[in-house]
Amino acid sequence: MGPIQRPVSFGVLEDARPDDTTLPAFMVSTTRGFLPRQEPIVQLPKEFDVLESILTRMPIKTADGKPGLLAQGKLGETVLSQLPDLSDAIKEYQEDLPLMNALYRDYSFLASAYLLEPCHERHVKGEAYGLGRQRLPANIARPIAKVADLAGFKPFMEYAGSYALFNYRLEDPSQGLDYSNLRLIRAFEHGLDPTSSEAGFVLIHVEMVKQSGELVEGAVRVTESCATRDRDAFDAGLMSVVTALTKVNKVMNDMWTKSKPGEYTNFRTFIFGITSQTMFPNGVVYEGVSEEPLSFRGESGANDSMIPLCDNLLQITMPETPLTDILKDFRSYRPGNHREFLEWTAEEANNVGVKDFAMGDASSAALYLHALDEVRDFRWRHWCFTREYILKQTRHPTATGGSPIVTWLPNQLLAVLDLMAEVYAKHEELPGCKDLMDRVASQRKSLKMEVEHYCKERAVLSNGNGNK
Repeated sequence: MGPIQRPVSFGVLEDARPDDTTLPAFMVSTTRGFLPRQEPIVQLPKEFDVLESILTRMPIKTADGKPGLLAQGKLGETVLSQLPDLSDAIKEYQEDLPLMNALYRDYSFLASAYLLEPCHERHVKGEAYGLGRQRLPANIARPIAKVADLAGFKPFMEYAGSYALFNYRLEDPSQGLDYSNLRLIRAFEHGLDPTSSEAGFVLIHVEMVKQSGELVEGAVRVTESCATRDRDAFDAGLMSVVTALTKVNKVMNDMWTKSKPGEYTNFRTFIFGITSQTMFPNGVVYEGVSEEPLSFRGESGANDSMIPLCDNLLQITMPETPLTDILKDFRSYRPGNHREFLEWTAEEANNVGVKDFAMGDASSAALYLHALDEVRDFRWRHWCFTREYILKQTRHPTATGGSPIVTWLPNQLLAVLDLMAEVYAKHEELPGCKDLMDRVASQRKSLKMEVEHYCKERAVLSNGNGNK
C-alpha cells in the first residue's frame, strides 16, 4: 500500500516563543509539550495589588506560617469589603494573553475559595460539606468571566490554566524545571510550603508534564510515518512514545512520597466543581454576568492532555456508556490549542490507520502493545491513588470533576486491558510480552474485585453512574 492522503499537518511549535505575548499561554510544542510556552507569570501589574493582597492572605497557612483568611473564616467578608471590581483594569492589558492567563488563575483561586469556604469550615469539624455559597459576587464574577474568555477557558478553576500547570514558579530561574526548584504561586491550604502535601500534589503533575515534549514529538512522528508507510520511522516514533510514558509513570509514582494520602482531603474541598456536586444543587449565579445559575466541572488531573493524546493516537476505543459521556465532556476543560491537537491526532490516527499498521508487523505490534501497557500502568496507578487518597478517606460520592468516584476510572482502564488482550491474541509470540499480559490478567481480576467491593460498600451500580 502506498502513501495515504492526509489532512494538513497540525502546527506543533518547535520554538515555544516564550516572549510572544500575542499568543495564548498554552500551545503544544516539542520542547515544552503541554506545559505553557513560558514560565507562568507570578507578579501582577500594580492595578491588581488588592487582588494580590487578598490571595497572599488567603491560604489556611500563609507563606510566613501564620493562619490565613481561610483558617479564620474571614475570606468571604474580606472579598465583599475590600475587593473592587477590576474589570476596567483588565481592559488595559487584554492583548497580553499570558497575563490574562495569570489573572484567570488568580481569579479562579479566589472564586473557588469564596464559594467553598463554608464547606471547608464544616469539613474541618468532621461534618458533611453541606452547601457552598450559591452566588459569586460581581467583583469576582465579572473579572473571571472576562479573563477566562480572553485566555480561552471556562470561568471556573481548571487543571492546566489555573490549579496546576500555570501555578508554579522557579525558585532559582537558572536551575530550570528540576522538581526541587519548583514552588507554588497560589495555594489553598499549606501549599506555599514546598514540602507540604498540597505542593507535592500539584508539582508532581508539573514534573510529569515536563516529559510531554518527547511524547508529542513521538506522536507526530507515528502519524507522519504511518501515512508514508515508513516502518522504521513508525517504530522509532512508537519507541519515543513508550520512552516518554515510562518517564511520566516513574515521576507519577513519586506522588506517594510527595503528597500523603491522609492529607489530600484537607485541601481537596477547594478544588470541587459545581456540576454534579451536592454543594451546588442548582448551580451558581454569577452576579453581573448571568442571573441564570451556571455550572462547571471542577479541577481534575483527568483533564491533563497526555493520556488522552495516547488514547487518540493508539485508537483506544471507549465503551458507549454514561461514564464515557463524562470523559467526552472533560475534553472541553482544556486549553483550546491542546484540545485542537488532540482532535487532530484522533482524526489523523483514524485516517492513516495507526492500529492496523502496527498490527501488520510483529515488531511494530510489540511496540504498540508496550505503549498500551504504559497507558495501562498510568491508569492503574491513578486507580490506586483514587482508592488510597479518596475511597479510604471520604464517603463523598463524586470526584472533584463531577465523575462517579468508584466507577469512572475503571471504565477507561478496562478499555485499555481489552485492547491489549485483542492485540496479544493476534500476536501471541510477541517477544517480551508474556509477563506483561500475565500482569494484565492479574490486574483485571484485582480491579473487578475492588470495584465490586466499593460499589457494595457505597451502594452504587458497578456499570454506570447512579445509585441503586
